Amino acid sequence: MSYSGAAHVGHIVEYGFPRGQLGHLTPDEEEALRIFKELCIERGLYDPANTVGEFGYREDALLLRFLRARRFNVQDAFTQFHGTEQWRNENEIDKLYNTIDLERYDKTRRLYPQWTGRRDRRGLPVYVFEVKHLNSKTMSAYEKSVGVASEPGSKTPQKLLGLFALYENLTRFVMPLCSILSDRKYPGTPITQSMNIVDISGVSLTMFWNLRAHMQDASVLATAHYPETLGCIFIIGAPSFFSTVWGWIKRWFDPITTSKIFILSKHDMKATLELFIDPANIPKKYGGELDFEFGQMPILDPGLKDLLRWEGTYKDFPSGPIYWKDEGDHIEAIAVGSVGSKEREEVICKVRKVVYGLRSSIEYEPVTEPTTPSDMSKLAQLN
Repeated sequence: MSYSGAAHVGHIVEYGFPRGQLGHLTPDEEEALRIFKELCIERGLYDPANTVGEFGYREDALLLRFLRARRFNVQDAFTQFHGTEQWRNENEIDKLYNTIDLERYDKTRRLYPQWTGRRDRRGLPVYVFEVKHLNSKTMSAYEKSVGVASEPGSKTPQKLLGLFALYENLTRFVMPLCSILSDRKYPGTPITQSMNIVDISGVSLTMFWNLRAHMQDASVLATAHYPETLGCIFIIGAPSFFSTVWGWIKRWFDPITTSKIFILSKHDMKATLELFIDPANIPKKYGGELDFEFGQMPILDPGLKDLLRWEGTYKDFPSGPIYWKDEGDHIEAIAVGSVGSKEREEVICKVRKVVYGLRSSIEYEPVTEPTTPSDMSKLAQLN
C-alpha cells in the first residue's frame, strides 16, 4: 500500500496557513471572531485586560485556533474553549509551566517532539520526533521518575502533564518567537502552528502496540486543548506493517487533523520536505544541511542573530520553560521553572519594538525584506 505524499495530498485540510489566520479572514470569519470573543468575555473565560502582560499568547490568534478547529462555528468553538479552560484550571497548567522542575522538564523534552530552532518556508517552527526513543524501558523509567497517578482533582496522569508543559512552550515561547521574525511571506500574521517531521523508523509493531494507549491519550488531549497548533506532520520511515497502525492512529484525531498527516516514502521524502523547508533548515538525517540530532537543544535560526539582545551572560536560550513578557516598547524572554524548591525567573533577552500597529502586526528591529517561498504547487492546498 502506498503512503506517498502525492497520494495523500487529495485529502488536504480546509484552513492551511495563512487562511483562517489574522489578516486573512473573510467577512464572515471576522464576524465569527467578534461574536466568539464577546461571548468568551461575557462568560468570564477571556479578559483582554489580562492579556497585556504576556506577549503572543492569550490574544485573538488563540481564539482563532478554536474557531478554525470548529470550522468557525461559534457555539462549537465556545464549548471546546470552555472545556479547555476548565481542564487548565483543574490541572493548574499555568502553575505547572511556571514551576515545573527543570530536570523533569528536560527529561520530558528529550522524549517528545523537539524544536530544531529553525522554520519552514512559511515561518512555522520545524519540530522533529523520533518515536523509537519511546521504548518500554525508557517510558517505564520516565513514569517512575514523575509518577503515574493524577493529582487530586485532576484526571490527567502526571506522565502526560510534563508533555503539556512542552505544548505550553510551543504556544508561549516558540510561536511568539517565530512571529517576531519578518523574513517571511506574511510577516504581520502571527505564527500559531508548527511543522513536524515524525520519524518512525526502527519502531516495531510490538512497540507501537505497547505505546498505543499512551499515544492515544496524549493525542486526544492535545487535539482538544491545543487545537490548530499543527500545520502538518510528515511521517517518514514507515515500515511495511504501518497500514495496520495507521488504522488505529487516524481514529484518535478529528478529520481536519488527520488531513494534515502525510506519510512519505523514502523516495518522496527529500523532495517533499524541500517543498516546505529550505534544505539549510532540514536535518542532515533527512536529506538537508542542518547538523541537528534528536535530543540536542535548538540550533537558532540565523534570522534571530541581530534581533535578540541577550541579557547578562546569556548567549542562547536555556533549557526549560520560557515565556514572552510585554513591556510596552519591548518584549522580554523570561525563563521560569524550578530547581528543588527554588523557582527561576530570569530575563534571557529583549527584543525592541519599532513600529506600533495592530497587536497582531507589531514590527521589530531590525526589519528585513520578506523572502519569497519557492514553488509549493504540489501541496498548494496548505497555502
